[in-house]
Amino acid sequence: MGTYLSTPKTDKLSEDSENERVRFGLSSMQGWRVTMEDAHAALPDLDHTTSFFGVYDGHGGATLLSKVVAKFCAKYLHQQVLKQEAYSTGDIETSVRKAFIRMDEMMRGQRGWRELSILGDKINRFTGAIEGLIWTPRGGEASSKIDDWAFEEGPHSDFTGPTSGCTACVAIMRNNQLVVANAGDSRCVISRKGEAYNLSRDHKPALEVERERILKAGGFIHAGRVNGSLNLTRAIGDMEFKQNKFLSAEKQIVTANPEVNVVELCEDDEFLVLACDGIWDCMTSQQLVDFIHEQLKSESKLSRICERVFDKCLAPSTSTGEGCDNMTMILVQFKKPIQSPVSAEEVDDKLKTAG
Repeated sequence: MGTYLSTPKTDKLSEDSENERVRFGLSSMQGWRVTMEDAHAALPDLDHTTSFFGVYDGHGGATLLSKVVAKFCAKYLHQQVLKQEAYSTGDIETSVRKAFIRMDEMMRGQRGWRELSILGDKINRFTGAIEGLIWTPRGGEASSKIDDWAFEEGPHSDFTGPTSGCTACVAIMRNNQLVVANAGDSRCVISRKGEAYNLSRDHKPALEVERERILKAGGFIHAGRVNGSLNLTRAIGDMEFKQNKFLSAEKQIVTANPEVNVVELCEDDEFLVLACDGIWDCMTSQQLVDFIHEQLKSESKLSRICERVFDKCLAPSTSTGEGCDNMTMILVQFKKPIQSPVSAEEVDDKLKTAG
């Protein structure tokens, strides 16, 4: 985590798109980090009524393995939301909860090993820097072609999953309903009449509800870190913290179980931001919303606004640590005024509770 390049990589990978409901721009930048450990997913048309946006920030252990976990989530989490039975009944909240937990289940065993290996091979085909993980299946088959994720016998069938992990913060919009699910310290913020409202909270050991779960599961907190190691209390992956066979996935020392916030959008809602902690280390939620508002006065391309946020956050040197992380940001603008069936006061109360 503390290893930096001599000069930052400021090349940015950016994208813009839109449909009848939203327009969005996104960008990612490696910065001072030796590797890029962020990943993202942006699907304005998850189905004909639903949009999905997510950011995933890898951490811990071998850096190449951590970004493989982030890429795994970017590839599969939204697919699993769609596959849940609850999704077909309109229960997005239950669907996204199960999809987060499902990520851990899918990364175990031979099938999980195989897919992580394929993703790892795509990331660094030549160095083999993910020690003991690079293993290409016969014919290099893509396991994503198989709908069923059944347990497979054979080499690595006892693989318990990756020791590295990633945060996950996703926003799913259907009609007036916005569902935000978060595990970790990536963050989702909405702007309402210029005010920033956090729709997620950072999962840190200082939170009492997190501390209680950690201690009950047999873990401890030292120097502000879980078991003296991880500075997050919820994440996908990090399987070394999820080995108690007598506890459910939701009650492990570190859990992939997300906090979910469901709000009704109204006509005062302007835009939504999803970003990894490389941004929030440098700007508060309100500072970012203010900056975006100022940029929107003269810039219509949303990805360019994301790029300018990175330039503003990027540290001139690595002496302080802030502004030295990978940076990923998705900016989603609501295209049409939304008439909310509930009062603005009720929505404001819900948003403030979430913050």
